[in-house]
Formats: sequence, structure tokens, C-alpha cells
Amino acid sequence: MLAALDQLAIQRAKTGDLEALEQLYRAYEGLVYTLARRLCRTEEDAEDVLQETFLEVCRSIGRFRGAEQASLTAWIKRVAASKALMRLRSDRYREADSLEDGPELTNPREPDVALQMDLETALARLPERSRIVVWLHDVEGYTHEDIAELMGMTVSFSKSQLARAHARLRRWLRR
Repeated sequence: MLAALDQLAIQRAKTGDLEALEQLYRAYEGLVYTLARRLCRTEEDAEDVLQETFLEVCRSIGRFRGAEQASLTAWIKRVAASKALMRLRSDRYREADSLEDGPELTNPREPDVALQMDLETALARLPERSRIVVWLHDVEGYTHEDIAELMGMTVSFSKSQLARAHARLRRWLRR
């Protein structure tokens, strides 16, 4: 659960108060790490995204115009998602990850392993871009417009990735 951060602490953080910035970090580190971990898959990358996110938050908090806790949460989550996507776009992560290239069950006559697969495992099997779209849309509540902007793609890309990923997940998780 997100720790309450009062408006005074937010105002102090905007002026560069180190104690207030630490309070901000403590209040949101779990939320940011969880989001980064979901998008990046590895603990090391999630830790890097956590660090990059709060460096950006510290640099930019003075320009933050929202007044409510909820809008601060949304802003910090948006910074974290952006940092995670930037990390995934780096050369280290470039790969062709169309839905057609994802892993499939090898022998349809064998017992259907997908029936035993939980959602977590199914999500992990999705290609990176598809998994990110599913997570941002279905879990974090981002709109297709938000996802398109974050990923530097079109709205139709987001919608098609989501539809294809949902079809694949249904197939894997059918009973």
C-alpha cells in the first residue's frame, strides 16, 4: 500500500528539500519497482529503472503541476513506464518479437501444458512488446493513446498487440 505523502512534503520536494525527496522515494519505491519489474523482467533492470525514475523525478518535481496525491502517483508511474520502455528500446534488448515468433507448445498430442500454466507464466511467454501493452492496458489502466505515446507507436499498434495477446493468452489458458 502506498504510504501517504502530505501536500507539505510534496511542496518541500519541489523546492529540492532532501528529506522530502527521500520521503517521496520511500512512498513510491515499491510501486515503481513493481511496475519496472513487470515491464523489464529482470531484477537488475528493474533496479536500474527505479534509480533512473527517481533521478528524473528529483530533476523534474519542480515542474510537476498536479496538486493531488493521485495525480502525483500517475505522474511517477508514467515516468517509470517511460524509463522502462527506454531501457527496453536500447540495443541490448532489440529483437524481433512479433507475436508469430513467440514460443508455442511443441506437440499438440502431448498433455496440454498450457492448461496448467498460470497467468504469470503465460504473460512471461508473450513477446516483450505484447506483454508490455497487456500490462500497461489491463493492469495499470493506460489508454491505447497513452501506450502509443509511451512506446512511440500508433494507437492501432497498441490495439492490435492487445487483441493478439489476449487471443494467445486465452488459447494458452483455456480449460
